[in-house]
Amino acid sequence: MRKGPLPVVVLAGFLGAGKTTLLNHVLRHAGGRRIGVLVNDFGSINIDALLVSGQSGGTMSLENGCMCCTTDAADLTETLASMAAPGNGLDAILIEASGIAEPKALVRMVLAARSEDVAYGGLVYVIDAANYAETIVEHPQVVEHLAIADLVVCNKIDLLPDGVDVVEFVETVRAANPTAPILPVTDAAIDPELLFEPSEAVVVDDTRPRQLTFDDLFSDDPHEHSHSAADPHLHSAFDSAALQTPLPVDPRALARFLERPPEGAYRIKGTVFVDLPDHRHLAYTVQSVGGFIRVDTGPWSGRERATSLVVIGAGLDAERAREALEATVRPPDPADVNGILHLTRHAYSPPERSRAEDLADG
Repeated sequence: MRKGPLPVVVLAGFLGAGKTTLLNHVLRHAGGRRIGVLVNDFGSINIDALLVSGQSGGTMSLENGCMCCTTDAADLTETLASMAAPGNGLDAILIEASGIAEPKALVRMVLAARSEDVAYGGLVYVIDAANYAETIVEHPQVVEHLAIADLVVCNKIDLLPDGVDVVEFVETVRAANPTAPILPVTDAAIDPELLFEPSEAVVVDDTRPRQLTFDDLFSDDPHEHSHSAADPHLHSAFDSAALQTPLPVDPRALARFLERPPEGAYRIKGTVFVDLPDHRHLAYTVQSVGGFIRVDTGPWSGRERATSLVVIGAGLDAERAREALEATVRPPDPADVNGILHLTRHAYSPPERSRAEDLADG
């Protein structure tokens, strides 16, 4: 059973960058996860939805218009709530936007649609490395789109023009977005571990009838092949740092860590113990994607009070990230009466003015 809100990941990028290829790759390597897909294509026939419909049992489409222009927040909220219904058993939702969509508007809509059941899971922006230079000349707004991404996927890195190496190209992209992890790949093959829960957390009960997983569906696919460490088709260029301890965290230090995550960090999440009066009985669940932080509280429900945190990213210095995690583990100062506020200010509640509106204002 899923714990906490369902992550909603926005997948964007200019026409032909490889969004549908990336989506299909993630679905085919879902590791037992059940992923709902919301596809938006610009045209009377939703070709992208046709391309993914055979691989996702939970595909919904929005046709004949760009989602950020023809769909309002209320409609999206209703759609996401329907997809996130517990009976559907989903582990995440992926929104594949039209190639002409405005990413900022989409992020605003998803943030406005967040609730106890769904949460913003980040903006993944795909670029066509082979044609990047030409694209930004003809469509300079792509640089603005790229700048707000939480994770940048540089697709078709094997097709870079002669004389341009990968390191040089990544640095060019980094000039547009100096904070997001940048992942150079071929065939849009990213590891789903970057986007979702580690596959070890997925438990499948084989003692009763169930929907086939994507692994089941493609186990006999003649085009499938094993993925070794040297195989670029299942990209593993991501790192993680984890911390598990029975000790409490300093809420002020933890908030600082979440607000200024290590370079290359894409996702941070976990449950922490805050050893302060009126807070010891609460399990604080923290999630951060691209600087958007959400804190939920609930009872420990028989669990031992402890702190468990993980940082996942591309180009992440795992040792330094681990050291930064460990620096948050210390008894809170009882005299620091405002320290807990640095953490609880990120507690989920439907705000009158959402961060989406702040984002829209720059």
